[in-house]
Amino acid sequence: MSQALLDDLRDESEEVDRLVAGLEPDGWATPTPAPRWTVAHQIAHLAWTDDAALLAVTDADRFAAHVDEALEAPDTFVDDGAEAGAAEPPARLLARWRDGRSRLLDALAAAPAGARFPWYGPPMSAASMATARLMETWAHGQDIADALGAVRPPTARLRHVAWIGVRARDYAYAVRGMTPPAEPFRVELTSPDGSLWAFGPEDAPQRITGPALDFCLLVTQRAHRDDLAVRAEGPDADRWIGIAQAFAGPAGPGRRPRGAA
Repeated sequence: MSQALLDDLRDESEEVDRLVAGLEPDGWATPTPAPRWTVAHQIAHLAWTDDAALLAVTDADRFAAHVDEALEAPDTFVDDGAEAGAAEPPARLLARWRDGRSRLLDALAAAPAGARFPWYGPPMSAASMATARLMETWAHGQDIADALGAVRPPTARLRHVAWIGVRARDYAYAVRGMTPPAEPFRVELTSPDGSLWAFGPEDAPQRITGPALDFCLLVTQRAHRDDLAVRAEGPDADRWIGIAQAFAGPAGPGRRPRGAA
């Protein structure tokens, strides 16, 4: 397990923490771009999912029972968890998130080499679990930043988000009951420092190009493809950027284009 990855997860969490740490109670009630979710709902969801990840890493049987409970309300269990957490006083919610994410970092650091852990989608290695937590922390942090009018300069940590977005290509098809293309795609992204991040065979005819930030907004469904500078070459690649998701679970409707009624 790479210490650099754990450091990036910690740094991403601390960046989101700084967005909310100084908020007055009414600031926690600020609506975010996610329908019906306030800033408090966003942090509650991160705390809830960090707790679920900790359970998956430390007690697979209890996590399986948790999944069984979720399957009883598959369309609402995520919102239910966020709603319960958002009802807590902000100071208590923030303290709970800080404690949970710290314990998760410790558990991931101590995970045996080669171990795999259950999740809502396919089982994950410790590195994949950390990457998934970083991706989700960044995505929900983006919702909070948008709600508060804050601008977060993109960092090299986006490479983790882009990587899981590329790796989840076939999952995006499967969760919609679709058959993924047989051939891999080439993905070329311009990183925040101007260097190239490339994934997939260099000679692949199906290609996706664009800024890394825009690709990450796309695969986390934080912006509509029409509002991003992500470009596809080939019909399969074009289809994918219309359904791409970096997260486990059913696909939501995604964000509407800017200016849409």
